[in-house]
Amino acid sequence: MTLAPDHRRAELAKIHIAKVQLGMDDGAYRDMLWTLGRVRSSADLDYAGRQRVLEHMKKCGFQPKPPKTERPKDPAWGWVNNAAQDRQPTLRKIAVMLKDRDCEKTYADGIAKRMFGIDLVEFCAPDQLRRIVAALEYDARRRQAR
Repeated sequence: MTLAPDHRRAELAKIHIAKVQLGMDDGAYRDMLWTLGRVRSSADLDYAGRQRVLEHMKKCGFQPKPPKTERPKDPAWGWVNNAAQDRQPTLRKIAVMLKDRDCEKTYADGIAKRMFGIDLVEFCAPDQLRRIVAALEYDARRRQAR
């Protein structure tokens, strides 16, 4: 069974983290690799050997960190994530600009309606979105000058 290189690298990283966490010196580490996998380097371990080494290290006290879970997306930004892929970076910029000003999305919708006659900002073309960003920046400078 072959795994993608990312899985192999992740398993090798876990082995090295376990080595440090358990405070193993190099000689004991290599002896353990030889005993469990008949290799002197973890890079030479196959899938089964990596699993045996990780299980042994867990029995010796290694406590792996739980996998990182993906951060839940802010539901207020659903309109950004649901837009077309080519528009998402500009829409994120608009969302951040609105958040910095403590404004709602309806403010950007109003700008889109007034400038282009489009009800929702996520339906604007990329060029129109850049012009909305410029309008928000202009407004921010104007407010800062006050």
